[in-house]
Amino acid sequence: MKLIIAIVQDEDAPGLVEDLTEKEYRVTKLASTGGFLKSGNTTLLIGVEDDKVKEVLKIIEDTCKTREITTSLMTVTMPGDTYIPYPLEVKIGGATIFILDVEKYIRV
Repeated sequence: MKLIIAIVQDEDAPGLVEDLTEKEYRVTKLASTGGFLKSGNTTLLIGVEDDKVKEVLKIIEDTCKTREITTSLMTVTMPGDTYIPYPLEVKIGGATIFILDVEKYIRV
């Protein structure tokens, strides 16, 4: 058995949870926050049998698409200088996925 930990953008999470539960995968949803843009993420915990990992990865890949946004980050060059906002294009979306071996699974 494997534990898939998928960190996805908040806007991708509802569709992904729906797609996974439609295929009868159990999903635990946790709220989380990204470090770079300080934006909301969702962390999903998905327990699956070894032979189902590829199918779950395919569902995640099909649902969580990478897209580009333009954001404004603040920089300062020297102490005392003013903050200067400038537009920055960054890619968001997609998913960060960890796959772990499960030593023991107990359901009570």
